[in-house]
Amino acid sequence: MRTVVVWSSALVLALAPACAAQPPPPAAAAGAIVSGGSVPPPVPSAPAVASEEDGAVPVSAADPAWGSREAPVTLVVFGDFQCPYTSRVLSTFRQLQTKYGPRDLRIVWKDEPLPFHPSARPTAEAAASVFKLGGSDAFWKFSDLALAHQGELTAPNFEAWAAASGVDVPSFSRMVAAHDGAARVDAGNALATKLHAEGTPTSFINGVLLTGAQGPDKFSAIIDAELAKGRARLAAGMAPDKLYATLATENWKVPQEEPDDDEKEDTTTVWNVPVVGAPVRGVASAPVTIVEFSDYQCPYCKRVEPALRQVVSTYGDKVRIVWRDEPLAFHPRALPAAELAREARAEKGEAGFWAAHDALFDSQPALADSDLDRIAKTLGLDAGKARSAIDKSRYQAQIDRDGDLADDLEASGTPHFFVNGRRLVGAQPFEKFAALIDEELHHADALVAKGTPPGAVYETIIKAGKGPPPPATLAVQPRTGAPWKGSRTGKVVIEEFADFQCPFCARAEPTLQRIAKDYGTQVKFVWRNLPLPFHAHAMPAAEAAAEAQRQKGNAGFWAMHDKLFAHQGDHDGNGSGLERAALETYAGELGLDLPAFKNALDNHTHKAELDADHDAVEAAHIEGAPTFVVGGYVVGGAQPYGRFRRIIEQVLASGPGKP
Repeated sequence: MRTVVVWSSALVLALAPACAAQPPPPAAAAGAIVSGGSVPPPVPSAPAVASEEDGAVPVSAADPAWGSREAPVTLVVFGDFQCPYTSRVLSTFRQLQTKYGPRDLRIVWKDEPLPFHPSARPTAEAAASVFKLGGSDAFWKFSDLALAHQGELTAPNFEAWAAASGVDVPSFSRMVAAHDGAARVDAGNALATKLHAEGTPTSFINGVLLTGAQGPDKFSAIIDAELAKGRARLAAGMAPDKLYATLATENWKVPQEEPDDDEKEDTTTVWNVPVVGAPVRGVASAPVTIVEFSDYQCPYCKRVEPALRQVVSTYGDKVRIVWRDEPLAFHPRALPAAELAREARAEKGEAGFWAAHDALFDSQPALADSDLDRIAKTLGLDAGKARSAIDKSRYQAQIDRDGDLADDLEASGTPHFFVNGRRLVGAQPFEKFAALIDEELHHADALVAKGTPPGAVYETIIKAGKGPPPPATLAVQPRTGAPWKGSRTGKVVIEEFADFQCPFCARAEPTLQRIAKDYGTQVKFVWRNLPLPFHAHAMPAAEAAAEAQRQKGNAGFWAMHDKLFAHQGDHDGNGSGLERAALETYAGELGLDLPAFKNALDNHTHKAELDADHDAVEAAHIEGAPTFVVGGYVVGGAQPYGRFRRIIEQVLASGPGKP
């Protein structure tokens, strides 16, 4: 799933998505990033701050937290339960938990419900009540459920999720009715304003600001630097309970001390952005190529259109514009619109594509089926073919390839541009485009003067450009007898470390089903247990699936697996669809020997198998669910299909990854 960045025409919010009430002031300095693994010598610093509540980004026992209070790095996130980008960044945090563990990283939640998300504040107050009743473990269980069901943030669901989180529901209901959590939520909003954290998610890593749903690499770069700094301070004698507040106070800077956005945005790195096969407006010999990743339903993509038209009118044949589709998952009409534009190209060539492109943006936000049919008729398209292309997703493969490329290039929001490979993000004014274009025209002139053919300028520039980093590898201890499906001899083995109560594990299931459909006998799926300690029903569910395998083999395991995920979110006001009574119901429906099933759960018959998976998890330093090992390459979290597909293709072409 890809997401959108909230932009203004003059100010970039971030290089990754975030919900924002208004464009925030310039961000706090990130400080120097330390490369490599060496620990720098201690540096002189200000005296230790008295307590964590006195630091620039204060935290206290009143805040939900994961990880040790003495961890060298504390990540404070301001989030909104209705914000899709907050949900996305929590998936990233799971990868960080796996990578760093609770001894090196602590994650602290602060509330920042935004005024245009009407369900955000009630959910935040409900979560605050859960925290007050059940502590951090209960809070994270509740937050997992809320973020996984952002379209269902209602009072009945709050009660069901509170029950699933293990708190007393009558007490919870009384607290919610009395707005017991309001003071905590107000305090979070007030602190966010003080720290200029005016969008969600906003994270402070030991006080270093990182805005939006950035990827794990962006977080890791700062975390690694802060780990080195923190360890050096501890080695120099600083008390662990003083470390966070001291570093956060040193790192956080008031906005007035910041450079302006032009200085902070990386427009110098050249990325290798291919254009072959994409719709193009302009001549192939243009010295400057602008590649645009865009979404027909995104209002910011529409907002930038006048600037692009001014680029075309000002520079003529010196600039060509290349379109790449990036329909965002929460824009339901973006994909149908993209299909229509692709069909227009198939019927009427490049001119037909750009006519459809212009008509779609002119029509936005009206992009219902009737609107698309009207546009198709106005463009003179074959009505039957146009409707069929939309209904059958005829160009899905082409659109997916554009989305894969966006992922590779870290183009995580729309609109996103590359000017001769140099990144420019958001609905920027004409002047921002012109500045880069003018520089690139001089660059192109120099290349041509040295003998580069005009038609080869772009390929020459991007040839040595930056590409995607290779996927990380991970070795895991195998377990004899682990449940599997697919082909016994499949060239690509996908080991899934997962938890039947984890909503993100459930969210990954459609992707795995699509992989099985697309790759058939080339893939073998292996299940490994990772029941998280804060999911009370995860361990019994794992035992139930293991007993189903003992009684009816792999087919029995996968039948139980499917039932557990299908009923994961079931609630009756007293518990979840994974309670003991529910497990026994599923066993009966599958025709298992019920007395033997009950005995297995009562006596923990499958402890050895679960312990073996636990040992493998510990040895590989896996802590987040779901974690996938795909032919030796690791994929953390419920990632989109394209992420898996590219790794599968790599393994099929070149063999498994070598840790």
